[in-house]
Amino acid sequence: MSEGLVTVSYIGATILFILTLGGLSDQETARKGNIYGMIGMTIAILATVFGPEVSSNFHIIIITMLIGGSIGMVLARKVQMTQMPELVAILHSLVGFAAVLVGYVNFVGDSGLMGVEKTIHEVEIYIGVLIGAVTFSGSVIAFGKLSGKIGGSPMLIPGRHWFNLILLIASIWLCIEFVHQAETGGGMTPLIIMTIIALTFGIHMVMAIGGADMPVVISMLNSYSGWAAAATGFMLNNDLLIVVGALVGSSGAILSYIMCRAMNRKFIAVIAGGFGTEPAAVPSGDDEIQGEVNPIETEEFTDLLLDAKEVMIIPGYGMAVAQAQHTVFEMTKKLREKGINVRFGIHPVAGRMPGHMNVLLAEARVPYDIVFEMDEVNEDFPNVDITVVIGANDIVNPSALEDPSSPIAGMPVLECWKSTTTVVLKRSMATGYAGVQNPLFFKDNTRMYFGDAKESLDAVLKQIS
Repeated sequence: MSEGLVTVSYIGATILFILTLGGLSDQETARKGNIYGMIGMTIAILATVFGPEVSSNFHIIIITMLIGGSIGMVLARKVQMTQMPELVAILHSLVGFAAVLVGYVNFVGDSGLMGVEKTIHEVEIYIGVLIGAVTFSGSVIAFGKLSGKIGGSPMLIPGRHWFNLILLIASIWLCIEFVHQAETGGGMTPLIIMTIIALTFGIHMVMAIGGADMPVVISMLNSYSGWAAAATGFMLNNDLLIVVGALVGSSGAILSYIMCRAMNRKFIAVIAGGFGTEPAAVPSGDDEIQGEVNPIETEEFTDLLLDAKEVMIIPGYGMAVAQAQHTVFEMTKKLREKGINVRFGIHPVAGRMPGHMNVLLAEARVPYDIVFEMDEVNEDFPNVDITVVIGANDIVNPSALEDPSSPIAGMPVLECWKSTTTVVLKRSMATGYAGVQNPLFFKDNTRMYFGDAKESLDAVLKQIS
């Protein structure tokens, strides 16, 4: 394949990737956006493999692609929807690890550059390894937190801000040493030390972030993986990789900023691993049940639904765990057939990753026109007859608005307690991912429907039908 044809292919792939981002910005066009992305990536891979820069060892490339593709296909088929956040986190780590490996290979190899061009190339290598290492270690820790292998509570070491500052200054100084030593054939020692520092910072950054903020972390690491890919593109002199990495990095950063605003978090605080935040005081006995709950049985719950005119459903991670989304759709369809207006209220950070609940509802074929964001429905709750909270906790916690000492203080939440009746489906009275008690469960107009969400809703659906 000629160099001109490769350039045209790269331009076409870039356009398709831009269309992908546009498609993924809306539920109705998300599937089409994914198709654009797959076509663009296929064109990019073929143009790269059969381009002039690859003149030999095709069999090795094809074998490794088959191995990687097979592993990816098996994982994609086996992974549960509840494990998607963990899968995304571990895939981010692979991007970072690849950037580190490419950086070291580029440094060891002979670039053939001289003078200023060689210095610029060495800085590209250094930055690529730095971003890649931070992405790798941070994503591994995020995977551990999301999978429950690491606790969700933030690890706030004394003097952590000074620790971060020292790591930053050391990285800058090592960059200068690396460039200086590389001119005389050295530089490996400062590069290795910097890699260790970057890995340490990635670990510390994510460990310092609490469980309630993990969706923002996933979005942020997505941005880091994009910048790592862009840095890899500079090292390999691959224009498409630079463009794609910049698209992913910038879109991830914008999404992180939007989510931080939705959670009343400071963007810089999340990037710096909790910089500028202090642990909130937790009232004594916070882990204990703080009141009496009003349980509800299937028959009474069904009667409330059938007597209602306005129903709001708030899905959470518990719905994903129980895989109850299909039952929720069937129940919604039956209620709508009876003339009951059913809508869904989605919090920006419901679940464990951005858009987690939207994906689940789309998978169950819930109509897009009845799924609304938090800001679109929060003012409607006083007119809602019954709100059904399915496995959600922190995103409907009144403490965020009423308790300044709460770890989630200031975070906008779905104000479902303003509806006539709120029915909460939960397995137990356990706290949410943020680890704080929820006063919603003890309000006079709240009824607790204990049990597995799918089994409970199956029983309700049977009675409605």
